Amino acid sequence: MPHSGEALGPYAERMTAEALEIADTDWHLPKLYSFLADIGATVIAAQHSRYVIDLNRDPSGKSLYPGQNVTELCPTTTFAEEAIYQDGEKPHAAEVRDRTETYWYPYHNALKAEIERVKAEHGYALLWDAHSIRSHVPRFFEGRLPDFNLGTNEGASCDEVLARSVLEAAGEAHAYTSVLNGRFKGGYITRVYGDPAKHVHAIQLELSQITYMDESFPFSYREERAAKVAAPIRAMMEAMLAWKPAEARLRANA
Repeated sequence: MPHSGEALGPYAERMTAEALEIADTDWHLPKLYSFLADIGATVIAAQHSRYVIDLNRDPSGKSLYPGQNVTELCPTTTFAEEAIYQDGEKPHAAEVRDRTETYWYPYHNALKAEIERVKAEHGYALLWDAHSIRSHVPRFFEGRLPDFNLGTNEGASCDEVLARSVLEAAGEAHAYTSVLNGRFKGGYITRVYGDPAKHVHAIQLELSQITYMDESFPFSYREERAAKVAAPIRAMMEAMLAWKPAEARLRANA
């Protein structure tokens, strides 16, 4: 959960009133995913806001979607293209490097260590990259976003059978719309860590926030809506857990 953090640390005093609302947070994800302990999943969640540093971006600043309107490693504008920093307060290059060392690398070191631990125990690892976003963000896409936006970097980050089983589980929730590798194909985490050849399979879910919360300030959690959408999310993750690599399937059938 790289974008669920809300803390702004020492940078808040330099930010605009609009930024202090941290509107672009992946709100309430730990609460929405409260079933994770029941299915044996470990969780790595950010504590600081994506306005401090975006943990799902390349530390070099390279764009995930070349040619498209995107935010930076240390964003300077909100999704609504409002200034995050007061005049003259944008982070300079040295500060961006310092934030990368302070926040970005520790998060990714923890993520890599957990992936290696799971691989050592099971022979392969499954990574669910959990995100959410407002259903309408004209900066990035036209119209309303589908409810479940699954991404596998066009099939490069996980086994095709695995991705299809997760998509089918999403499709069984007829109250919701779903798409695989649409506008959101997976960010840095999905693209870099998802590597079937190295026995790591990663899927990103970009969830439309209208399915579980109010999309305007104060971004309230809606229990009834959340309970309904958590069920198919759990079903997707359980479909992922039910999958086995080809070599494991062969051993089971031997």
